[in-house]
Amino acid sequence: MQQADLIIKHGQLVTPSGIHSGEVVCKGGRIVALNARDWHANEVIDARGLHVLPGVIDSQVHFREPGLEHKETLEAGTRGAVLGGVTGVFEMPNTNPLTLDAADLNNKLQRMQGRAWCNYAFYMGGSADNVTQLPVLEQLPGCAGVKVFMGSSFGSLLADEDELLEQILRAGKRRMAVHAEDEQRLRQRKETICQSRNVEDHPEWRDVESALNATRRILRLAEKTGRRLHLLHITSAEEIALLAQHKSRVTVEVTPHHLTMAAPDCYQRLGSLAQMNPPVRSRRHQDALWQGIRDGVVDVIGSDHAPHTLEEKSRQWPDSPSGMTGVQTLLPVMLNHLNEGRLSLMRLVDLTSAGPARIFGLEAKGRIAVGYDADLTLVDLSAKRTISNDWIASVAGWSPYDGMEVTGWPMATVIGGECVMRDDELLGEPAGQPFRFLDAERELE
Repeated sequence: MQQADLIIKHGQLVTPSGIHSGEVVCKGGRIVALNARDWHANEVIDARGLHVLPGVIDSQVHFREPGLEHKETLEAGTRGAVLGGVTGVFEMPNTNPLTLDAADLNNKLQRMQGRAWCNYAFYMGGSADNVTQLPVLEQLPGCAGVKVFMGSSFGSLLADEDELLEQILRAGKRRMAVHAEDEQRLRQRKETICQSRNVEDHPEWRDVESALNATRRILRLAEKTGRRLHLLHITSAEEIALLAQHKSRVTVEVTPHHLTMAAPDCYQRLGSLAQMNPPVRSRRHQDALWQGIRDGVVDVIGSDHAPHTLEEKSRQWPDSPSGMTGVQTLLPVMLNHLNEGRLSLMRLVDLTSAGPARIFGLEAKGRIAVGYDADLTLVDLSAKRTISNDWIASVAGWSPYDGMEVTGWPMATVIGGECVMRDDELLGEPAGQPFRFLDAERELE
């Protein structure tokens, strides 16, 4: 008999070839067998009644550190991730300082050492300040690629002029992530619409045309430069229809909150806790996002976890900041949608595991197969739970889903063959590692 580190038995494995009963044998951080007949291990997880998924990857989170630790920290953010069944995250560059050079990236990587509960990578911001260095910066170990804010950002991170956007697109080759809102239109409309001081007008101020204008512009520039794009948090029927015509070059993300909440009800019920950029829109747009999932236009579900304190969110709109927690609730909310018949388990796995690994070129991630990393999420599709603020690990301490009853729950999180969460309890110590990317030219030491 051969010695393994961990064996998961009696689970329903969600593999590229389908869902079937089996075992997962983990050794040295990798999956070494899918049959435990010739193996034994000191640690065995009985997954009877559970489905074993490839580790869930949340490819858009804002963990606020450094500079804004009163909202969130890297430790708390990754702790919430594993409690929610997430095995890895891509973190965004709008921190203080902004992530614009190698020193900024290394600072974040160093802060993660011994504090990260899950695996991780960091986006480099694309701006006028670093455009000439981007071809080198995007290749650095631990870098998820370049993120561009066409609207809704500040300082050097705002890139809203076509000339600068074209320069950034030409400065590199990896898939570039984009927040597409038209900054000029937002500024023009703010004074008139925001006089109401009513958060229900948030989707009127940041209207469909603001998103569609920016999306059209970046598509045109990407076609001109030959760059691949990843369009973040798409919210409208019109964008889905447009992006369906550009799938050869563009991948698409939608978020659980845009799939779950709809205006005006969410604003009436939650006030500014439902305030996001781009905004939660009407049911017509939500229906189009679900159709985009069914039609294959949507490639990835990302949480856009972007916490603010309740004190900050209690300010009167538009002075209230946009953003909500989401990394910990991504999987429970999407499992609930699965149980309500909106998508299959295989499709969910593609959107949250295989899809991110494929699109971003993650090495050895995104599937249950021999030779792949032993990152796994065990879920009970029939478990009934109520999401509560008390469960949320974020420094911000709240969720827009507080009080929501869901069916489907993460029961265990395994990273590198180590069980780090089981039955809502953390195990061991933080041991997350930087992701490796096939697109990157340099390897981690």
